[in-house]
Amino acid sequence: QGQLTESGGGAVQAGGSLKLSCEASMIIFYNYCEMGWYRQAPGKERDLVSVLTSTGTTRYADSVKGRFTVSLDNAKKTMYLQMNSLKTEDTAVYYCAAARRNTFTNQCPEENNHWGQGTQVTVSS
Repeated sequence: QGQLTESGGGAVQAGGSLKLSCEASMIIFYNYCEMGWYRQAPGKERDLVSVLTSTGTTRYADSVKGRFTVSLDNAKKTMYLQMNSLKTEDTAVYYCAAARRNTFTNQCPEENNHWGQGTQVTVSS
């Protein structure tokens, strides 16, 4: 029914960069309304990092604006999150997510209906 597979997490020093990847299965990639990145730090709620809509609109959390960039490679059916100038407060498990439209009704869901397994990003000082 659809799968998102993340990769690219790891450990980096503050000021460094990482690039996360999220490969989408065909049914998700060709039917998404929104795809995005979220993160959850220990003891905190999961927060939105960046979203990319099917019309090409992007939005970012204020805390990552100017440092993170979301992009899409249609040929690889993969969404990326380029993270530069990383800070210790960026440490979290990062998840990719997608809101896939109902292929019968063509309606977009109110919430994401697909989630990846998460990838750990650790930024040390």
